[in-house]
Amino acid sequence: MSTLSLRLEAVRRQAEGIHAFELVRPEGGDLPEVQAGAHVDVHLPGGLVRSYSLAGDPADRRRWTLGVLREKAGRGGSAALHDRVRVGDLLAVGQPRNAFALAGAARHSVLLGGGIGITPLKAMAHTLRQQGASFELHYCARTEGHVAFLEELRALVPADRLHLHLDQGNPTQGLDLAALLRTPTEGTHLYYCGPAGFMQACAEASAHWPAGTVHFEHFKPPASTASALEAGAFEVRLQRQGITVAVPPSQSIVQALEAAGRPVPTSCLSGLCGACKVGYLEGEVEHNDYILGDDEKAHCLTLCVSRARSPVLVLDL
Repeated sequence: MSTLSLRLEAVRRQAEGIHAFELVRPEGGDLPEVQAGAHVDVHLPGGLVRSYSLAGDPADRRRWTLGVLREKAGRGGSAALHDRVRVGDLLAVGQPRNAFALAGAARHSVLLGGGIGITPLKAMAHTLRQQGASFELHYCARTEGHVAFLEELRALVPADRLHLHLDQGNPTQGLDLAALLRTPTEGTHLYYCGPAGFMQACAEASAHWPAGTVHFEHFKPPASTASALEAGAFEVRLQRQGITVAVPPSQSIVQALEAAGRPVPTSCLSGLCGACKVGYLEGEVEHNDYILGDDEKAHCLTLCVSRARSPVLVLDL
């Protein structure tokens, strides 16, 4: 997939450990059109590639805004962006992808963000406000000093629809998710994003909601997820290329294709971003991703974490 060469125009401190990074075309002009919930891959110093949600107003095509938390225990991407990238630097940025889009027919939307998970939800708030749609935003954080984009959110979201839940580091003092989500109303859609514990709590509190009304995006795969490489061996047939590649238990499909000289675009390698999503034509798939809906799983898979339950998978490649 092609990349854009974008200039870092500004870096703004947003909250404790969180900076906003604004990217523009060096020559000026509009960036590609995006929808709320989209993310992009950013190529960082040291050969790192990381996916970040676009937190700005999707209607503003002059710049893309990333909100990034510097993670002390991360894999180095956020540290590289915070410490090694400077205003004026050029960065290679991938084309936008979106596995967390707004539903078109919602009567009301509940946006629920934990920590840095506010980034895609802020973009949603921009779009919903412009549409004149009914929505509310709940932001869970430790203190007000940990709330990113606070002034923008106060200007964007009506005061009676913006709810800050500050737990001072004690989750028992924060938002009562079970109470908030106990009774879903007809036509209401829920969107949530945040750290692992927050994601699990939201999933449990919304498990009884009607199918198709709950939407979420993980930044990291849940810690309890078993390795997708524990499954047995199988073959993948690349239909358009006319070759078959063996996938042993010790390799993912991505790794097997790369070893066979048929590399595919990747980013997260965790089933979170959709960079390696492809169609399949035959076979039974074990889906281990966190982005595909049930309708997509009938014809698509992610090559980084999906495996086969059948001896052969026929891919549209």
